[in-house]
Amino acid sequence: MSYIMVDIESDGPIPGDYSMICFGAVLVDEKLDRTFYGKLKPISEQFNPEALAISGFSREATLEFDDPTKVMTDFKTWIQENSKGRPIFISDNNGFDWMFICWYFHHFIGENPFGYSSRRLSDLYCGLEKDTFAKWKHLRKTVHTHNPVDDAMGNAEVLLLMKKEMNLKISLK
Repeated sequence: MSYIMVDIESDGPIPGDYSMICFGAVLVDEKLDRTFYGKLKPISEQFNPEALAISGFSREATLEFDDPTKVMTDFKTWIQENSKGRPIFISDNNGFDWMFICWYFHHFIGENPFGYSSRRLSDLYCGLEKDTFAKWKHLRKTVHTHNPVDDAMGNAEVLLLMKKEMNLKISLK
């Protein structure tokens, strides 16, 4: 199994009515040198200016981004080429990130290479600490910038730290 850390940016709270603007993924291994970055053209006329502002892109800029079918197909190919066994989706906030990635995969290419489940980094950390309020974001090495590759990288670094220093039993292939 390969863990793939994912982070997304969107222009609103839900897929379909709003759009995933960009996302990043990092294969979690010792090197953290395999990444994916996709920028997607909006699929809806609706957008929340405050949500879009987090991504750092203007609405006009997003209209020039790539076709979602191409981006999701390219991401599927990247997953297949970079993971061993079943790929496992993991993110900081998988309730949000997962819903967009899963919806886009099914809507645009008819399948999700991650299957039907995901993991949440925060829950793993809280479980190791035996504290549902445990804070972990200070453990990131890469600064959280809202560039989704940077954010996924910082989260992947925390997962590696949890394995090495906190004895998380996890197989990273």
